[in-house]
Amino acid sequence: MKNIGFLSFGHWSPSPHSQTRSASDALLQSIDLAVAAEELGADGAYFRVHHFARQLGSPFPLLAAIGARTSRIEIGTAVIDMRYENPLYMAEDAGAADLIAGGRLQLGISRGSPEQVIDGWRYFGHAPQDGESDADMARHHAEVLLDVLRGQGFAQPNPRPMFANPPGLLRLEPHSEGLRERIWWGAATNATAEWAAKLGMNLQSSTLKFDEGGKPFHIQQAEQIRAYRAAWKQAGHERAPRVSISRSIFALVNDHDRAYFGGDESEDHFGFIEADTRAVFGRSYAAEPDVLIEQLRADEAIAEADTLLLTVPNQLGVAYNAHVIETILTQVAPGLGWR
Repeated sequence: MKNIGFLSFGHWSPSPHSQTRSASDALLQSIDLAVAAEELGADGAYFRVHHFARQLGSPFPLLAAIGARTSRIEIGTAVIDMRYENPLYMAEDAGAADLIAGGRLQLGISRGSPEQVIDGWRYFGHAPQDGESDADMARHHAEVLLDVLRGQGFAQPNPRPMFANPPGLLRLEPHSEGLRERIWWGAATNATAEWAAKLGMNLQSSTLKFDEGGKPFHIQQAEQIRAYRAAWKQAGHERAPRVSISRSIFALVNDHDRAYFGGDESEDHFGFIEADTRAVFGRSYAAEPDVLIEQLRADEAIAEADTLLLTVPNQLGVAYNAHVIETILTQVAPGLGWR
């Protein structure tokens, strides 16, 4: 059985063709779509985080609001760019949101992708140390976050505090037990996937990765997942890891589907997401349910992962996106043995 959720970038645009025309629309519709997805039986509601863009930027108020409106569905990110984060403040926000949600947070974090502005993290007060890259800084922030989420005291208490302290060193509050095991790393390479495994993070792999051999995307991604699992086993962790991948998948079952996505089926393509880094971008899937089932059976990375995140066109509105999710859950997933 696969866990199946959705992944929204939370785009908004004042365009008359968009049903998500403001930041308020993007946030409120994200909550409504998560509620609808839970009612349909989906397993997860995940959101991408981008700064300096007309997209979702501050995840924790949104995650907390969804946590208060739902009771079962996993609530997560894919991903938070750790170059922008104060890991201690993030741990407090995450702990609060996870407690509101009853322990359902699944936080995907990463070095992040190219952003809207040059070195945007500098405007947030962050800068790499001497000899450190921005990617190194992101990984250091992630390591600090993982450390404080263990819930152990590390701060020396004031001998004359305003309020009474528990004995010993103080930890960050609120602390949510178990959140440390629900942190995921969004890896674009095999090496960073292996690094995430050693630190005990779950793995998220998106619809693109850095090209490491010229093979089709789904094969390279499957190889990444296998390398991650081998590194996890070597690290000796006691629990089983989780692995999610994202895909653009649309079942064409009515005229609206065919009008929107009937010509969207594509092939992998190679290009440069950064000036000096060649990447492979995975194909989209758009076909009638029976054709989709056969196509998805041939996707090696889908077979390797335990969680599938469906990227949704959020600007088409809550009702249509609920339809997209429902058709996959009811007309495609059963044919693959996922339900």
